[in-house]
Amino acid sequence: MQRTYQPIEARPMPGQQTGAIAWLKVNLFSTPGNSLMTVALVALAFWALSHALDWSVFNAVFGANLEACNNLRGVGACWGVVAEKGRLIVMGRYPDTEHWRPVIATALMLGVVVLSCMPRFWNKALPLVWVVMLAVYFTLMKGGVLGLTEVPTDQWGGLPLTVMLTVVSMTMAFPLSIFVALGRRSNMPAIKTLCTLYVELIRGVPLITVLFMASFMLPLFMPHGVSIDVLIRVVVGITLFSAAYMAEVVRGGLQALPKGQTEAAATLGLTYWQTQLKIVLPQALTTVVPSLMNTFIGMFKDTSLVTIVSLYELTGALALALNADADWRPFKLEAYFFITLIYFVFCFAMSRYSLWVEKRTAVSKVR
Repeated sequence: MQRTYQPIEARPMPGQQTGAIAWLKVNLFSTPGNSLMTVALVALAFWALSHALDWSVFNAVFGANLEACNNLRGVGACWGVVAEKGRLIVMGRYPDTEHWRPVIATALMLGVVVLSCMPRFWNKALPLVWVVMLAVYFTLMKGGVLGLTEVPTDQWGGLPLTVMLTVVSMTMAFPLSIFVALGRRSNMPAIKTLCTLYVELIRGVPLITVLFMASFMLPLFMPHGVSIDVLIRVVVGITLFSAAYMAEVVRGGLQALPKGQTEAAATLGLTYWQTQLKIVLPQALTTVVPSLMNTFIGMFKDTSLVTIVSLYELTGALALALNADADWRPFKLEAYFFITLIYFVFCFAMSRYSLWVEKRTAVSKVR
């Protein structure tokens, strides 16, 4: 008669405790000193949280009531500034009667970005979707056709401008950074020198200098009568700046790849581009996903610098909305908390997606 053995669950070591109480004892109350520090920090946290809730919720004014806000100044928050100036902060100087256009255009752009982040939509039709989306986006924003009122690019602003600058610049900068990184590792001296000079030159100056040069200095070198839209110049400046930083990130991933990978590809008879596309780049880019996402998040926030060239994105639109109104100007702090929440939502979503990509690539490596 053959016996069947059932697995038995592992038992904890003698004297070892599990559960929440054991975790608290080990991590927070392991020694008298740690216990005292834990109690002090918890008390400080409760004190700060209670005062923050009193200011932001219990004593706050949520309606656009200027008199009530002035009466509670220093005691409670005035979220009425968001109700009063929120539309101008989010949409910038875009005409009020046409706000439906940037809303639809931005939602469309974000929708395509979300679809592009899902592997099920990674097919040959995706580039066509991007082309159609960009055509519809700029048609809605610019107007002048299909009966839409024309809106100059210098009136674009707020969140739609921030999203557009980030998405378009990062989309163009990513492939450019890959070519620059490969160029820096090239065996051809001319290409290697050119890519190195580009990276070192861009990284040697701040973004605000690049934007200043693109907006004010570049037109001086253009032929008489030739003018390039300021928005195009800003997009090109941000793209070149971002590509230089991403190129170094990608180059780090390329250098981390063992040399045996390319030698094995050469042994199999693969060409240079077959080796890069099928073997080198998939592994290198997987290695540098966190660094690439840091660059994306940093550039999303650095779009606030375009205010120097009179393009009022989210942060610039806030200053534009409050500096022109002395009545609501004292409540600028609440308005900054409002746009901080918007920035946090976008940055947190990007960081979560980065972690998901890391986990997915880690599973594929194990397999």
